[in-house]
Amino acid sequence: MTHRSGFITIIGRPNVGKSTLLNALLGQKIAAVSPRPQTTRRRQLGILTLKDAQLIFVDTPGLHSAKHKLGEFLNQEAQEALDGVDLILWLVEASSAPTEEDVSIANLLKGVARRTPRMLVLNKIDLIKPEDLSTRESEYAALMESASLMKVSASNRLGIGELLEALIQTSPEREADYPEEQVTDLYEREIAGDLIREACLIKLRDEVPHGMAVRIDEFKERENGMAYIAATIFVERESQKGIVIGEGGKMLKSIGSAARKEIEEMGGRKVFLELRVKVSKDWRNDPNMLKQFGYGKKK
Repeated sequence: MTHRSGFITIIGRPNVGKSTLLNALLGQKIAAVSPRPQTTRRRQLGILTLKDAQLIFVDTPGLHSAKHKLGEFLNQEAQEALDGVDLILWLVEASSAPTEEDVSIANLLKGVARRTPRMLVLNKIDLIKPEDLSTRESEYAALMESASLMKVSASNRLGIGELLEALIQTSPEREADYPEEQVTDLYEREIAGDLIREACLIKLRDEVPHGMAVRIDEFKERENGMAYIAATIFVERESQKGIVIGEGGKMLKSIGSAARKEIEEMGGRKVFLELRVKVSKDWRNDPNMLKQFGYGKKK
């Protein structure tokens, strides 16, 4: 029986639902998701092993106009993920017309090796009237005429089965690249940091999220099977620190409770989570701090 295995990069502008789509395709949560742009700050593999196929998805940061060194790193991460893959899945938002960022991505993809198939996937089809969807399809298809087109709602799992079948058929015939039990290339420690930041993004106001990073200081397995995690949330201004902590520490406690629940669901065991908050002024433009958080720009 034929076996297929393909590396598939998911690319798109910020907040179009790339991580939500990845989680939906895998049938489990491995990537942080929030309503805020730039939730994803690193490439992450999501590995789906089926009976006759293995799909290796590469989740990427949203491509955008960089305003600081962190933004430059995020764009570099996304662009490098286009090299050497079997398929590029360009995710766009069906509920809105193409933006300048979408046009820039289309131009970027035109410069990628033409041998690499492209698939244009319209997400959030549940947020647009059916009679308007064909117009939106035409608008995006005009930007990438050679791409096949699929329509989904990642949050509601609409069209996910059809998309999976199309991805399998597009993948080359070869044996699996990863063990059956592996679902991602990130360690639990790294995913825990992303889930803490996800909780911050969901709980906090607009002026804080982009200037925030999380560092895992300790990650230990205790004899009783519980995991102990100590993490520091970094912000850029003293005023932001107060917002993250909240009156009487209520906000930090709420963040910790939400993050702990997600980490426990991921790891399948109880977690003791200890959080603290520090100020690191303008860390998004500080190469040393970026490197400490794993965002150091490559040569």
